[in-house]
Amino acid sequence: MSLKAGIVGLPNVGKSTLFNAITKKNILAANYPFATIDPNIGVVTVPDSRLEYLENLYEPDSVVPTTYEFTDIAGLVKGASNGEGLGNKFLSHIREVDAIVEVVRCFQNSDITHVEGTVDPIRDIEIINVELVMSDLEIIENRINKIGKKIEMAKDKKELVEINALKKCRENLEKNIPLRNVEFDEDELLVLKNFSLITLKPIIYATNVNEEDAIVGTNEFVNLVRDYAEKENSAVITLCAKLESELSELEESDKKVFMEEIGLTSSGLDKLIFQTYELLGLATFFTAGEKECRAWTFKKGMKAPECAGIIHSDFERGFIRCETMSFNDLEKYGSEIKVKEAGRMRLEGKEYLMQDGDICYFRFNV
Repeated sequence: MSLKAGIVGLPNVGKSTLFNAITKKNILAANYPFATIDPNIGVVTVPDSRLEYLENLYEPDSVVPTTYEFTDIAGLVKGASNGEGLGNKFLSHIREVDAIVEVVRCFQNSDITHVEGTVDPIRDIEIINVELVMSDLEIIENRINKIGKKIEMAKDKKELVEINALKKCRENLEKNIPLRNVEFDEDELLVLKNFSLITLKPIIYATNVNEEDAIVGTNEFVNLVRDYAEKENSAVITLCAKLESELSELEESDKKVFMEEIGLTSSGLDKLIFQTYELLGLATFFTAGEKECRAWTFKKGMKAPECAGIIHSDFERGFIRCETMSFNDLEKYGSEIKVKEAGRMRLEGKEYLMQDGDICYFRFNV
């Protein structure tokens, strides 16, 4: 499964600079609103030292890490839902993403104009949230209008679930409450999945600070964002987009040395990826051999056949069993043979819940 995130934020908060760092692509990053007009998509590999270990052990013909796709969207301004700036037409580009990354400016710099005149991260977050809420409300209203009289006459269970879910959405959106802060049951969520509602998606606030505060890990603006995010069970990471952009230009060995010199234990980009995995409940399993070593992303709670289906639908359809060993055991014993000799190689069936770090060989018959 491919992990996707949409990057949103006001103009001049560091979105395009962060995107440059993520993809090492030289897109336009200018000090004025609407520098990024068309959506930009970049794919980065998810860092995983376990895959490096497998590569050294098996010496395969190819190594395929799992990936993370970012969509960078034009800066949004107050009133976009009413046509201000570029309007909110760009939002269609992020309706299919798994999570929203909202870049929030948490640094002072008189040389970089703030579209609202002053630095106020909570105000900025709420401006973006209002536009996202209005976009979702438009979709809900259109659906309710389309259903029309069915709302009052519906007797079918599925129709009633949809109608009640739509009403609940409208009631909360009209109060400016993002849908991720509303409780829905499984049936309601199944219905709402069809609408790709943006405010229903989990959000990570990426607080963009200056270099000094990135090393410290916080400042007074970041603390405000953390308090805000805690109330809605959202995630927060702190990074310096300018520093990340500089780090992305270095070779990996030089990058590590430089980070050690300035006192950074991990890059902001790595923190963003790991935080997204945690927020979405994602994990990684591996397939390994002389031909290929590969990392696969799955959702915690998935069973072995479902994970086999990530590789190919035939694997899930004809699933028989899964030969499995944990990465920790392989690292401990040093080879597959020694893992087997230690009795740590397992045969798992259809009810097995895949674990992070499992190394699998799927047996199937179609």
